[in-house]
Amino acid sequence: MHTDPDPVTLRILIVDDHEIMREGLARILADTEEQWQTIAAGSGHEALKILALHSIDLAIIDLAMPGMGGLDLIQRIRTEHAGVAILVLSMYAEEQYALRAFKAGAKGYVTKDGAGVELVKAVRKVASGGAYVTPSLAESVILQLHGDMPSRRHDKLSNREMEVLQRLVAGQRLTDIAQALHLSVKTVSTHKAHVLDKLQLPNLAALVRYGMEQGLVDQAAGGAQGSLGAS
Repeated sequence: MHTDPDPVTLRILIVDDHEIMREGLARILADTEEQWQTIAAGSGHEALKILALHSIDLAIIDLAMPGMGGLDLIQRIRTEHAGVAILVLSMYAEEQYALRAFKAGAKGYVTKDGAGVELVKAVRKVASGGAYVTPSLAESVILQLHGDMPSRRHDKLSNREMEVLQRLVAGQRLTDIAQALHLSVKTVSTHKAHVLDKLQLPNLAALVRYGMEQGLVDQAAGGAQGSLGAS
């Protein structure tokens, strides 16, 4: 168990499919007085290989990655490397994504637009055994966790169904979605049918309208990237 690690020897794994983001985060963390050690991975599968070979105290994980999504990776780490603390760094600034990350096993959630200011503070908090959430999301996350906010139809969707919904709303075709998520077109079509059924919507046009109204647009969908999790 890597609890309450010595800040000088804190070993951090950065998992993001964008090299420029990995390098930027590493620079932010290297600029601290603690002299933390960082290692980077460009995918969930690469991250698991690193975790099997190296002693890691904390993993910083992006939710939107091709192939194995961030939530999949969080669940795998919680199962296979329970002593590793998990901090999510995401472009998604809605509480529903933070909630899914916390339920998967993360202890912290920071949005990328606030990473420069919040990241070091969040790392210190999560590495010491605490929890951290971007302040702008804190109240809504707490209200959701306590059931004080009304549930929405899309709350019942699985992580994979949510991902398919986001990409449909962003205008991607089934073949595009299948390629991005490493699924068959038939599987994506099945997910689409389940989403329509769970949301009680008659067709794709109604689904897109619902998604736009709820702000469920995957900002990374245009680049064939971004996977939230498992089916």
